[in-house]
Amino acid sequence: MRLTFRSTATIPSERCFANTQGDFQFTVMLLQKLGCIEIGFFYCLRGYRGFHNFLNLPLTANYPDSGAISQIQSLVGRTGISWVMGVISQFEDGHYYLEDLTAAVEINLSNAKKTTGYFCENTIVLAQGEMRLDGIFQVQTFGFPPLEDREKSTTLFSGLNYFGGDTLSKEDTLKLAEMESSAVNEMFVILSDIWLDHDETMAKLETVLDGYEDVEVVPSLFVLMGNFCSRRFDLAYNSLSTLRSNFAKLGKMIGNHQRLKEHSRFLFIPGPDDAGPSKVLPRCALPKYLTEELRKHIPNAIFASNPCRIKFYTQEIVFFRHDLLNKMRNSCLIPHSTEETSDFFELLVATITHQTHLCPLPLSVQPIIWNYDHCLHLYPSPHTIVLGDSSEQKAFKYTGTTCFNPGSFSNDYTFVVYRPCNQEVELSALE
Repeated sequence: MRLTFRSTATIPSERCFANTQGDFQFTVMLLQKLGCIEIGFFYCLRGYRGFHNFLNLPLTANYPDSGAISQIQSLVGRTGISWVMGVISQFEDGHYYLEDLTAAVEINLSNAKKTTGYFCENTIVLAQGEMRLDGIFQVQTFGFPPLEDREKSTTLFSGLNYFGGDTLSKEDTLKLAEMESSAVNEMFVILSDIWLDHDETMAKLETVLDGYEDVEVVPSLFVLMGNFCSRRFDLAYNSLSTLRSNFAKLGKMIGNHQRLKEHSRFLFIPGPDDAGPSKVLPRCALPKYLTEELRKHIPNAIFASNPCRIKFYTQEIVFFRHDLLNKMRNSCLIPHSTEETSDFFELLVATITHQTHLCPLPLSVQPIIWNYDHCLHLYPSPHTIVLGDSSEQKAFKYTGTTCFNPGSFSNDYTFVVYRPCNQEVELSALE
C-alpha cells in the first residue's frame, strides 16, 4: 500500500517577524491577508465557464450573453442589470457590503433569490442585481460561484501540485492508478472524539480493535481524531502528566493487538479543544511530550496537523476535525434555502466545496493564520473530504467528491469504514 501523509508545515506558536517593528510589520500582515483574498477570488473565478447555468436558478432575460462579471468600482453611475462577485462583509452593524479587490458596495438582500448553502461573512458570492439611486446594490439573485470540475482543473494546471507532496510524472501517475485499482482489500477505520479520560469510551475502542484484530485482512489505516479529552484542555483543570499517561494507556492498548500493531498504521489528528499552542487554524500536531510514551508502544504512529492530507496512490483525501456545522449555522446572515435540500450536512458540504475552503467563516468566529491559509484550500476538489464533527454521522457525495462525518465516537459510538478503492463509505456503530 502506498500512503503519502502531508501534514501542514511547521506552524509557529506565535506570529513573529524578526527585526520588524511598527508600520512595516503591520504592512506585512495586511499583504498576507490580501493574498488570501486574492487566491480565494482566483479559485472561484475558475468556475466562470459554468456561469450561465448559475446553479439552475432562473435568470433575468437582460443579463449579458458574455456573462461578464463587473468590478464593483464600475457600478458607480451604471444602470441596468449587473453581475458582480465579492466577499460579504459587515463594516457596521446591520449593514452588509459586497467587497472585491477594487471597492465595496452596500447590498440589500431582501427578496433576493438564493442558492443552496450557508451564507456567512467572509464567503464569496456571485450576485445579480442593479444599483439604486441611493447607492445601494439591490440583489435579485445570488449564490456561490459555480464549482469547476476536477478534471478541468488538473488538466489546465498539469505539472502543478496544489495538494502537496512530490509532483509525479505522467508515467508514475498511470502506474499508481493501476496499483490503486488492484488494492481492493485496503480499508481505513476513522473515529472522531476519542476521550482518553472516559472509561466507557476506552472500553468501546478496545471492542473495535478486538474486532479488527480477528478479521482476515486488517485495516491498513486507523485514523483517530480528537478531541482526546472529555473537556476543553485548560491548564487550570487538566494536568499534562495525566494526559501523557492516558496516551500511554492508549498506546499499550493498541500494542496488545499484535496484528494491528504490525500491519496497520495509526494516524492521530488533534481536535479543536486539544492541547496545543493556540486555537487558530491550521492546528499543529499534538505536543510531543504528550505522545512520547505512546510512540514507544506504536513506533509507526503518525501525529499530523489539523487539517491533514493523505494521498492514497492517486487519490487525494483531506481530513479536518472541527465542529464546523454549528458555527456555520450560527454565523449565517440570512436563512438558508431549502429548495434543493434541507439536510444541514449537505448544505455544509455545498458551502465548503463551492468556496474551495474548509472553513469559510469570519476571522472573528474562527481565526486563521494567514500565512498558512493555503492548508485549508480545496482546489482542485479532492476525491474525499472527511469532516470530523460532533454532529450526527452522515455521508454525502457532491459533484464527484465523497464527503462524510464519522460522528462522535464518545457520544454515540459511531465510526466509519472507508474503502478508498471504490470510495465506499460504511457508516458503522457499536450498540
